[in-house]
Amino acid sequence: MRVIAGSAKRLQLKTIEGMDTRPTTDRIKETLFNMISYELCDAMFLDLFAGSGGIGIEALSRGAKEAVFVEKNPKAVACIKDNLKYTKLDDRGQVMATDVLSALARLKGTGAFDLIFMDPPYDKDLEKQVLAHLVDSDLINEDTILIVEASKKTGFEDVETLGYSILKEKVYKTNKHVFLEKAGREEC
Repeated sequence: MRVIAGSAKRLQLKTIEGMDTRPTTDRIKETLFNMISYELCDAMFLDLFAGSGGIGIEALSRGAKEAVFVEKNPKAVACIKDNLKYTKLDDRGQVMATDVLSALARLKGTGAFDLIFMDPPYDKDLEKQVLAHLVDSDLINEDTILIVEASKKTGFEDVETLGYSILKEKVYKTNKHVFLEKAGREEC
């Protein structure tokens, strides 16, 4: 796994051994960042279920102002910290070693994020728990874009009942990215 573009371009990132994390492949990561490239400049980025931190580090490398990484696995937390230091992006990254819902509660009152990426363990409905928690939170506003990486079979038909609209969906061979916004956002 490597950083694809930006200030840390081509630097190899560490990952942890085993199946506890599923690093997003370079090809999928490149597609994702091509889709959000115009949103990244000076963005506040939240990387939930961060694994080894590859997505948040890519965001920082490509111009995000700050990134918060949330991960509860101690080995993955150490990996994120090592990767931030190695890429020289540690001054703009904050690592929270806790579960996602506890982190969201602790972040309350710090302001809205521009982009929120989450890659929870597949097929456990964790994305729906997080989306339900965020909808009335001050961590998102009408301009926040939420991106969920999920298995291909994960359904998002009920996100409207949670208070979201689907902006777009990109399906890959084994998984997909679903882009969401808070319902009621007005287009220019």
